[in-house]
Amino acid sequence: MGNLLCCVQVEQSTVAIKERFGRFEDVLEPGCHCLPWFLGSQLAGHLSLRLHQLDVRCETKTKDNVFVNVDASIQYRALADKASDAFYKLSNTRTQIQAYVFDVIRASVPKLNVDDVFEQKNESAKAVEEELEKAMSAYWYEIVQTLIVDIEPDEHVKRAMNEINAGIHGSSCSLDFFFKLIRVYNMILMSSFGHLVIILAPARLRVAAKEKAEAEKILQIKRAEGEAESKYLSGLGIARQRQAIVDGLRDSVLGFSVNVPGTSAKDVMDMVLVTQYFDTMKEIGAASKSSAVFIPHGPGAVRDFDTQIRDGLLQAAHQ
Repeated sequence: MGNLLCCVQVEQSTVAIKERFGRFEDVLEPGCHCLPWFLGSQLAGHLSLRLHQLDVRCETKTKDNVFVNVDASIQYRALADKASDAFYKLSNTRTQIQAYVFDVIRASVPKLNVDDVFEQKNESAKAVEEELEKAMSAYWYEIVQTLIVDIEPDEHVKRAMNEINAGIHGSSCSLDFFFKLIRVYNMILMSSFGHLVIILAPARLRVAAKEKAEAEKILQIKRAEGEAESKYLSGLGIARQRQAIVDGLRDSVLGFSVNVPGTSAKDVMDMVLVTQYFDTMKEIGAASKSSAVFIPHGPGAVRDFDTQIRDGLLQAAHQ
C-alpha cells in the first residue's frame, strides 16, 4: 500500500538509499518519505547504522608447531555521514572483514610460541584492529573494538598437556610416567588436514621435567634425613633403656648381698636370670597362639639332651 501511495517508511538507526532511474540520488533518514515511483524513483536498499558483531574462528599454527583455533569478535558499524559510500563500495561486509582477520591472525600467531599466544592475546587483538581500521576506513566503516575471546589448542595437544599437568601435580605419578608423556607429546598429533605433524616439546615441558626431578631429589634427601634422625633417636632410647636395666640389676644385687649374708654377686645374678627365664616362659604360655619355644642351639646341646634324658630315666628306675 505504501508503494501504491508513493510513501516509504525508514526504521530508526537505519537509512535508505534512494535512486532515480538507477542512479544514486539521496540518503533517506528514519521516518516517512515520498517516493514517486512513476518519476523513476526507487529504493536501492537499506543500510543499518547499528553496531554489528562478527565472530570469526581461525585455525593457525604457532612457532612451536602447535595448531590452535583463535576466536575473534569484531564490532563494527557504518558511518552515518558516509552511508552512500558504505552502501555502494562494499557488497559483503562480513566476508571482507573475515578475510582481513584471517590474514592478520595467520601472519602474527606463527611468530609466537603457544604460551606467548595466550600471554599476548591483547597485542594480537590490537594488531587485528589496526589492520581492519586501515582497510575498512576506505569503505567508510568504523571498527569499534576487536577482541580475541578464545584460544583453543588442537584437541590432541590439549589432552597431552592436561595429562602432563596431571602427572606433575599428581602425588602418585612417577618420574618415568612423566617422561613417557613428554615423549608421546613430542611425536603425536594429527592435524585437521589428515597428515602427521611432528611436534617439538615446548620449552616449558623441559622446565617442568627439571622441576619434577629437583622435587624428587629434595623428597629423597628429606626422607633420608628423617630416617637418619629417627634411627639416631631410637638408638638413644635403646641405650637409655639398657642403662636403666643395668642400674636396676646393680641396685638389686647390692641390696640382696647386704640383706642376705653369705651370698655373692654371682649367686644373685643366677637367681635373677632364673627369675627372668620363668617370667619369659609365663608370657609365652599366656599367649594362646604363641609358637615360640626356647631350646639350646649350641654344638653341645645334643649331649646335654642325652644327659638329661638318661638321668631322668635312671631316677625313674630307682623310684
